[in-house]
Amino acid sequence: MQPVSVSFGREMEQVTEKTIDIDVILKSKMGSKAKWIPGILVSWLKRIVHQDEVNAFLWKSREKTGTEWLEACVEYLRMTLKIEGKENLPDKNDGRLYTFVSNHPLGGEDGVALGAIIGRHYDSRFRYLVNDLLMNLPGLAPLCIPINKTGKQGRNFPAMVKAGFESNNHMLMYPAGICSRKQKDGSIRDIPWSKTFIVKSVEYQRDVVPIHFSGCNSKFFYRLANFSDKHLKFNLAMLFLVDEMYKNVDKTFEVKIGKPIPWQTFDKSKTPLEWAQFVQDKVYEL
Repeated sequence: MQPVSVSFGREMEQVTEKTIDIDVILKSKMGSKAKWIPGILVSWLKRIVHQDEVNAFLWKSREKTGTEWLEACVEYLRMTLKIEGKENLPDKNDGRLYTFVSNHPLGGEDGVALGAIIGRHYDSRFRYLVNDLLMNLPGLAPLCIPINKTGKQGRNFPAMVKAGFESNNHMLMYPAGICSRKQKDGSIRDIPWSKTFIVKSVEYQRDVVPIHFSGCNSKFFYRLANFSDKHLKFNLAMLFLVDEMYKNVDKTFEVKIGKPIPWQTFDKSKTPLEWAQFVQDKVYEL
């Protein structure tokens, strides 16, 4: 394969291997039907997901994995993180396991940044539940339990969650499942959180640590997301998350970490779904 020269800022990198290849991904998802996708649409997808730029970064950081790779992402995206409440992170040597839950305003930078923070504090002993497409990122894959609710893996979702909570790792979860949406009052907020983190945290006796991450995507993204949610059967807005990530380069984000909520809090006085809403409200109070 001939090297491809791409740039980000002032950096130039010679890419001799593609990690993200839209042609390959489409074929793996659609099989023989992929050949019917117009070439102009494929080229557009490559631009939207910044295939060349992403591959340049992945090639440059190819020797890094896990937390080290996440920290390289933070540096690459030139993110400034202002952390409040870091003292609320439980001691890594207390012999216990925790469930860290956060709002999901961006869909990219927030996941990278929180993973870098949690990973550094706990010596990489944490795992994400992520869309299986992210398993294409070699540096991220060791920290992930892949999920794909629309495909074969969707039927195995409970088993994968169970495996995560039975492991000797902390769990970092985004209970909304998708990134935040713009509300009628103009605020940016997650959709109602799922109950999985409550049910599993109680079952495996893990205290829950609430985290709030600041930031927002573009107005275009929220208009598209609201349209997609109302009129389409798939999350069209997700295609633009990488593009949104590049729009947020050089931004400052506030990370607020709340005090752990004991798992015993989640008793029979509320349903698991109501307790999930309770924790979501706590996050937005931070």
